[in-house]
Order: sequence, then structure tokens, then C-alpha cells
Amino acid sequence: MPELERTPLYDLHAELGAKFVPFAGYEMPVQYRLGVMKEHLHTRTKAGLFDVSHMGQVILRGDDAAAQLEMLVPASIVGLKEGRQRYGLFTNEAGGIEDDLMIAHRGDHLFLVVNAARKQADIAHMKRHLGCSVEPVDNRALLALQGPAAEAVLAAIAPAAADMRFMDVIVTDTDHGELWISRSGYTGEDGFEISVSEDGAEALARALVADDRVEPIGLGARDSLRLEAGLCLYGNDIDAATSPVEAGLEWAIQKVRRTDGERTGGFPGADRILAELENGADRRRVGLLPEGRAPMREGTQLFETEEAAGPVGHVTSGAFGPSVGRPVSMGYVPTGLARTGTRLFGEVRGKRLPVTIADMPFRPSTYKR
Repeated sequence: MPELERTPLYDLHAELGAKFVPFAGYEMPVQYRLGVMKEHLHTRTKAGLFDVSHMGQVILRGDDAAAQLEMLVPASIVGLKEGRQRYGLFTNEAGGIEDDLMIAHRGDHLFLVVNAARKQADIAHMKRHLGCSVEPVDNRALLALQGPAAEAVLAAIAPAAADMRFMDVIVTDTDHGELWISRSGYTGEDGFEISVSEDGAEALARALVADDRVEPIGLGARDSLRLEAGLCLYGNDIDAATSPVEAGLEWAIQKVRRTDGERTGGFPGADRILAELENGADRRRVGLLPEGRAPMREGTQLFETEEAAGPVGHVTSGAFGPSVGRPVSMGYVPTGLARTGTRLFGEVRGKRLPVTIADMPFRPSTYKR
């Protein structure tokens, strides 16, 4: 097995009592002393600090960087205003999703954040297809501060954060050096992502967790928070075989990139994706509410009836939702069975248990719009 990498905050994680697991080639904290349930609830009521330094940070430079990037993503990047960011998808020629990412317009360049497991492939993909400059950022850590107290906590260090709206991005000087801050909902909660120099990362993280309202949070609570928010986890809920329409991510494709838009198509898989936008897909990502207390986890097969011979779909993420007080899951089913309220059966340890199609998110987001 290749040696796992560590983020600049590894020693601090250990000092704070983290339990580590391998994740995307890194040794990452899965939980701290509070445990997953309390970390989840603390983030919902106060603020949680996540180390997301394993994710990829990339800068694109060039006069036509936005137009260039539109050759690889269905989102409108040319129309993205300075000081704003947007969710995007790298698609492949078959119309599947190679990765999801955040794209920020920072004046003379674009700043991208991509998933850890995909960053090397994404960077190679961009260097192969884009004519603009592709610059991996290898000397900065990335933190995410999430929860209702996040604004007050961060504003004590970076006052400009208090004036940011959902999806704003700023660069601001602080006692911890220059911070690149975006305001978005990594967990469905209002919060911020903070890019900081590697040299300043530990001091910044210590300053944040020194606030009584902040607790360090691991991957376990990250997953349950994101699941309750109905947010896709790449590799589980979306992958190279899943189209944006199947995944219910049509909102990430602005009108200008759709059929009859001013800049329609031109991205990998456009033929399939544009057709599915017009006519729908054969299957659909849905929310699932299992009856009873047993979670239906990733891989659980879904059946149309208790006696059906073969499955019609499967669960891609599932866990007990601490905030909603019951098991929640998401998965894929044929579009004809995707209507809210449809009752299916999930096979758990050899038993067919009832589960109902539900709207997502399971818990409303609290973004500051």
C-alpha cells in the first residue's frame, strides 16, 4: 500500500484526540473525542472546523480562462461575476461526471477547488485540454468552518467575512497572513472555506478551536451532515457513469449552456446531457426514508415489491441522521418510481424492509443568501 500523505494539521489533529482513517491517499481524522453524533449536532448548533487540506486547489490564468474552462464543464463560467463562485462538474464524453468542483472568479484568474481523490486526474485533464495556464496550489492548506456561529467566529479574525453572502469570495489580510475565503455550505450549514498558507495553517486552526463555540469535526460527521443536506459525495452518489440529470444536478447547468442558449453545448457529453435536460433520464437520484431504526447504507439493493425477483435500484449513501432523528439514505431508482411517497423495499441482512421516496434535503439549509 502506498504511504499515506498527511495534511499540515496532522499533529494538531493527533493532539486534539483524532482517530485517523485512510481517505483519498491521506491519513485523515474520522472523529475526535466528542464522537460522530455529538460532532454532528455541535456543527448544527454552534460551529465545526473541518480540515479539507487534502482537496486540490488550482488557479487558471489567461484572458480567456473562463471560456476555456467552459469546454470542460456545463456551467456558465463566462457569466460568473468577479467575487463570486459557482458549483461545476467535469463531465466525460459519455455524459458522466468525472468530478464536481467549486469555481471562483477572482479578478484576473479563476480559483478552483476539486476533490482529493480526483485532483491529479483533474489537473492532468485541464493541462491536456486547456490553452490557459493551469497552476496547482501546493503550498496552502484548506479549512472549512461550518455552523450558525461560523460568521461570528471567523469575523473576529477576518472582519470582512461578516459582509459576505452565500457564494461570495474574498482575499483578505489577517494576523494569519492572506486568507482566501469563500462562503458556501459544505455541510448544508452557513459557513466558510478558508485557504491559508501551510505555514500559517496550524496557528489559524488553533485560533479557531480556541473559541468555545468551535469543535474539530471528522469525516464521520461530515458524511452524515452532507447526507442530511442531500449533497452528493463524489465516488458514492455521483461518478463517471452518472449524468448530471440522473443525479438531479440540473441546477448546475445554467440556461445559457442548455439547448437554444447563447453558449449551448461544447462540453464533454453534451449530446446526452442536453437530451436528458429536455426529455429526462431513465433513472434518478432520490431521497429515501427507511421505516424503523435500521439505516440502509451504501450498496443496499432496492426492490419494487417485497417479493420482486430483481432489484430496481440501490442506495449510494445511508446513515442515521442525528439532526432528523431517524435513518436517511439516498440512491438511484428508475424515474418511473422516483415520485415522492413511492414505497419500495430495501434488502438489509436478508430482509426486505419498507422505505419511502422522500424530498431532499432532509433538513433545510441555512445558507446566508
